[in-house]
Amino acid sequence: MERRHFSPTDTLLMNVDQALRTLFGRPQVTERANPAGQAPETELSDDQRDHIARLMRINHTGEVCAQGLYQGQALTARDPIVRKSMERSAAEENDHLDWCEQRVEELGGRLSLLNPLWYAGSFALGTVAGIAGDKWSLGFVAETENQVEGHLDEHLQQVPAEDLRTRAILEQMKADEIEHGKKALDHGGTRLPAPVRALMRLTAKVMTKSVYRV
Repeated sequence: MERRHFSPTDTLLMNVDQALRTLFGRPQVTERANPAGQAPETELSDDQRDHIARLMRINHTGEVCAQGLYQGQALTARDPIVRKSMERSAAEENDHLDWCEQRVEELGGRLSLLNPLWYAGSFALGTVAGIAGDKWSLGFVAETENQVEGHLDEHLQQVPAEDLRTRAILEQMKADEIEHGKKALDHGGTRLPAPVRALMRLTAKVMTKSVYRV
């Protein structure tokens, strides 16, 4: 089937729609079910519920950032195959966004008030990475997913073993992030310079600390 060519106005409107869905609505998910599935809810103390809800809020904001990055990169990607790959990865990240939001609600928490700020910044970064070239854009994806994998491992260590619902979501997210990173490298992504990787880690720390509180 011939791919439809969108005008700049169409593209702008689609990106605005995606941003609004990400920040204020329910995201468009794929065919996959929530991995928490029929896992039973466990009894947690108020402090545990609050802490886990905040961790899942961080993960939700991380997925908001992922949407911004992928949308910005897909917008400026040169290779149609790369663009299609990023669009699929973005759709799967939407699953994560939905799962995290559901779990935050189940735990009685709330989403971060800083999400619009983080989305805008991530979209800008993704756009710049795409303009720099597909190999750098894909390298950015691979490094992002590598850092998110470590971040999810830290959260899994903090979530009680009996909290099967939260752990199922985090473990599926981790598997997906590993696959997205591998896909980016398979499509020609290159390793980013050390200063860039260090700056990304610093930015992630700022995000996690601020979103845990706000």
